[in-house]
Amino acid sequence: MEKQKLPNALAVLILGILSILTCCCYGVIGLILAIVALVLAAKDKKLYLESPELYSNYSNLNTGKILAIIGIVLNMLVILFYIWLISRLGLEGMQDPQQVEAFIKDTFGA
Repeated sequence: MEKQKLPNALAVLILGILSILTCCCYGVIGLILAIVALVLAAKDKKLYLESPELYSNYSNLNTGKILAIIGIVLNMLVILFYIWLISRLGLEGMQDPQQVEAFIKDTFGA
């Protein structure tokens, strides 16, 4: 009997990669993608644990889950950075690119 592929393993892998790549979109899009990837991974892991001899691509599922966790961490750091930046500059200050750049240079010495 030929082994089947887990139904959502490729989707979890793709969503995990996209969650990392989209962390620069204010953290929101990547966070949503990572959460969806983790939910799908949990479903497939449960399916795999019921009968592991039927499925062949558990490694893709595991890799996607790890990438989704990394995506959550990166996106949360981006969100926290923007919250910190807004708390220091305010919404008015965030709309002036020169003020944001000057603040970042002063704060981080870049």
